[in-house]
Amino acid sequence: MPAFYDTHAHLDYPEYASDFAEMLARAERAGITKIISIGTSLDSSRRAVGLAEKHPALYAAVGWHPSEALHAPADLRPALRELARHPKVVAIGETGLDYYRLPGANGGTTADDAHYKKRQAEIFQQQLEVAAEAGLNCIIHQRASFEDTLAQLRVFASKLRGVFHCFGESITRLEQILEIGSLVSYTGIVTFKNGQNIRDAVAATPQGKFMLETDCPYLAPVPHRGQRCEPAFVKEISETVATTKQCSLEELSLATCETAHKFFPKLLAKN
Repeated sequence: MPAFYDTHAHLDYPEYASDFAEMLARAERAGITKIISIGTSLDSSRRAVGLAEKHPALYAAVGWHPSEALHAPADLRPALRELARHPKVVAIGETGLDYYRLPGANGGTTADDAHYKKRQAEIFQQQLEVAAEAGLNCIIHQRASFEDTLAQLRVFASKLRGVFHCFGESITRLEQILEIGSLVSYTGIVTFKNGQNIRDAVAATPQGKFMLETDCPYLAPVPHRGQRCEPAFVKEISETVATTKQCSLEELSLATCETAHKFFPKLLAKN
């Protein structure tokens, strides 16, 4: 069975508390041999590290989600530096910018929107700085903020790379990401009936420039749509991507795992 990785999962979420061991066993049976649990706050990041310490197949990324920027401490860097030293912390993130739900849409003012965006940019900057210092790459979240996210990341392009996770943008934007040496990652949306634009992007993405993920517990692929997503479902994602790329599962396994090794070098470290 070809091996695949889930490069973006939220395994510290309460959705997995009742059947965590069984969930990991299902992933193993599906050929998912490495899973990266992603932090969205300092507490979430610490939980991700704790899971990675307990389970050989698990690794962690540590960061602060942009949607929670107003709740972030003034300076994330000291805590993130400490977490980044852990041997199973493979990246900083998820981090980036998210303008999808601005305060102005919920009764706030234009000044509230400006403050929210400014705080997100400050938190993103701090995480990029820590990643560059630690020699780690970044897991990038962006929603309704592509130009600003890419511009802020571009300043660090000589020091680190980003993976734009759950990629769902145009081929033009894909090319802009690849031009600065960064990558993209595809989720279960690639299997959706209305996901032809994602399949078009997959077809246009060269092997070696993308990875696979679930973003679980969200975005369960067909035929599990509507259920809680979990790492085992990378199997269905890989099957659709292989069909779209007109390659074998073995070829896709080799390409995506090698890409992950290069982007997350600590994945190769012994536990």
